[in-house]
Amino acid sequence: MRLYAQRPALRTRQLTADVLLVAWAVLWVLVARVVHAAVLVLAEPGVQLESLGGSIRDTMGDAAGVAEDVPLVGDELSAPFGALGESGSGLAGAGQGLQDAVHTLAWVLAAALVVIPVGWALVRWGGWRLGWARQAAAAGRLDVELLAARAVATAPLPELARLPAGTGAAWRAGDAVATAALADLELRRLGLRSEARVDRAQSR
Repeated sequence: MRLYAQRPALRTRQLTADVLLVAWAVLWVLVARVVHAAVLVLAEPGVQLESLGGSIRDTMGDAAGVAEDVPLVGDELSAPFGALGESGSGLAGAGQGLQDAVHTLAWVLAAALVVIPVGWALVRWGGWRLGWARQAAAAGRLDVELLAARAVATAPLPELARLPAGTGAAWRAGDAVATAALADLELRRLGLRSEARVDRAQSR
């Protein structure tokens, strides 16, 4: 399958589109990285909350251990410290949950910023490039008569008007030169060279 046109004008457009697609993808990857880093800043309160909860848990745990050593009333004295220690654990868990949520949000936003615009551009680029490749491959299998008929049916009127006067009548009469000229018009639209086809048509 041919990937690029043979004629410079269309080939330049194709190469430009390819480069722009890559640049577009790189741009959105960079934007996604910036957004990802910016969203992760929101996780800082969660880090502090987890640290505070862990500090409360550890401190209250130590205090409960000391209170348990008090004769007779140790269990009663340690109970409030144990409850506060559990609250600290819950606080630390909430901080960790906040961090997890922020990390998930950061990755989702970053992925969306890459997938949506790059996917949209890739679909449009792929439709144009693959469509051209299919047409170019099909044109390579057609003879000059079919290509000439295609040009008569679909070529822009200004392009047809540039052909020598009487080309249409000559084509209907089976003239090889007129047929080759019309076929060349269709091949030029696809950015393909047609010298070999013209030579074959003129030799008939």
